[in-house]
Amino acid sequence: MLGLDDCLAEVMAIPGALDAMVVDHASGMAVAATGADGDVDAARSAAAISETLRVTMDGLAQSAPGGTVRVDDMLVTTDKGHHLLRPLETPFESPLVIYVRLDRDRANLALARFRLQAISRQLTM
Repeated sequence: MLGLDDCLAEVMAIPGALDAMVVDHASGMAVAATGADGDVDAARSAAAISETLRVTMDGLAQSAPGGTVRVDDMLVTTDKGHHLLRPLETPFESPLVIYVRLDRDRANLALARFRLQAISRQLTM
């Protein structure tokens, strides 16, 4: 089982990773963060990431049979990079989300998704 620091180190080892965060999805608070440049407010980013995921899941649930949906991962591409979110099913009281921002020119999205999936399994074991 990975600790949070080891988890973030593994995420930052993904080619093209610029910054990473583990977010408490229920509260919208950053549990751990690394790599963010001085212009990024981790607390505000964590809240926005959590809200983005919540709204997306609610929206998808509206169109899903039975009104429920489980998101394995979410990718948003912007002019500033690729943003990859991976919700975790944890034995903890609150669900966690691993977030990584990737360089658009250097990142391999398939590899990043594969690595994030493996890292999330190690974190929740």
